[in-house]
Amino acid sequence: MRARLVLLMVLIVALGGGVFLYSHQRGTAAQAPGKPEAKPVPVSVVSVEQKAAPVEIRTVGRVQTLASVAVRSRIDGVIAKVAVTDGQEVQAGDELFRIDDREAQAALKLAQANLGKDQASLANAKRQVDRLTPLAAKNFTTKQDYDAATTLVATLQATIAADQAAIDAARVTLSYTVITAPISGRIGTVVQKLGNSVRSADSTALVTINQLQPILVAFSIPQESMGELQRALSGGKVPVSVTIPDSSAPAQRGEVSYVENAIDPTTNTLSVKAQFPNADEFLWPSQFVNVVMTIRVDPDAIVVPTVAVQMNQEGAYVWVVRDDSTVELRPITVARQVGQDMVVEGELKPGEKVVTEGQLRLENGAKVAVSAAVAPDPQAETLPEGAVKVGQ
Repeated sequence: MRARLVLLMVLIVALGGGVFLYSHQRGTAAQAPGKPEAKPVPVSVVSVEQKAAPVEIRTVGRVQTLASVAVRSRIDGVIAKVAVTDGQEVQAGDELFRIDDREAQAALKLAQANLGKDQASLANAKRQVDRLTPLAAKNFTTKQDYDAATTLVATLQATIAADQAAIDAARVTLSYTVITAPISGRIGTVVQKLGNSVRSADSTALVTINQLQPILVAFSIPQESMGELQRALSGGKVPVSVTIPDSSAPAQRGEVSYVENAIDPTTNTLSVKAQFPNADEFLWPSQFVNVVMTIRVDPDAIVVPTVAVQMNQEGAYVWVVRDDSTVELRPITVARQVGQDMVVEGELKPGEKVVTEGQLRLENGAKVAVSAAVAPDPQAETLPEGAVKVGQ
């Protein structure tokens, strides 16, 4: 009987004005009647969204020039004119340097004079053949004299052809005295100055021109992503955007233009290049950039803000606010990050509310009070991160 009886010992203890009941049967402290319940935890929430989200590959890369030309002299001589300055933009065909051309001009004139002399000799040889032809028909001259005359004509014709070739060569040499830009781009440091002697065998370039528009970005992706990239390329152009670390420059947008034909066995990565118009020249050769390549777009992705995702020893989770204003810890799987959002997998449905602020004070079943978001003051001065306003 005693085991069935509920034995309740009431111990009333006055401690600081508080009254507690002690239950012998349950062995736990119970809140006295009339004491206010714990206040709901203030939190901020957002709704789970279902929307289109890109499937991206994020990596880092280096900017490369589409073309880079080291300009050298093709003849020996002295620089008579420098038409450019360090860092100047040039167009293909613009004059860069001029070499002293007096020797080349003289060589051309000599070749032209030789041509004229041989042309005169050819004209005389032809007249001689014309005189001997009727005499040879009547045997009034020897066949040997006639053959010698015709041979001289043929020899002078060949000599004239050689003279013409010498003139062409002299003109080519003369053209080498004017050095022009082979491509459009930006030149670097002008190494050789006015009056310097240059040789065709010099290993040092007069100047280097880098093409900046368009420009390339080279990067590598894991070999596991090769299949997705191939499928994306088979469907059309694959967009790529790059940003410059610690820079306010806007993201530059281009597309994949080249994929290496073999995987690097030392790193198990595939080299890829993307081409960018670079109209504003934000991208610079050898620059380090962050790369985002969009493989495809998932039209029905479940998305939550990054700040809503928490981590514990078992993995990622979010706090879901139920209809009765209590919270539930909901495990999720993070598929990828897209900007300030996380694409997640798990038992989350569009429209459910997840907590974005106040998670540290929550536990399963805790009551919450959704606080209104604080609107930013439009007249408040925005300072960079880490900056301190002084003078007040």
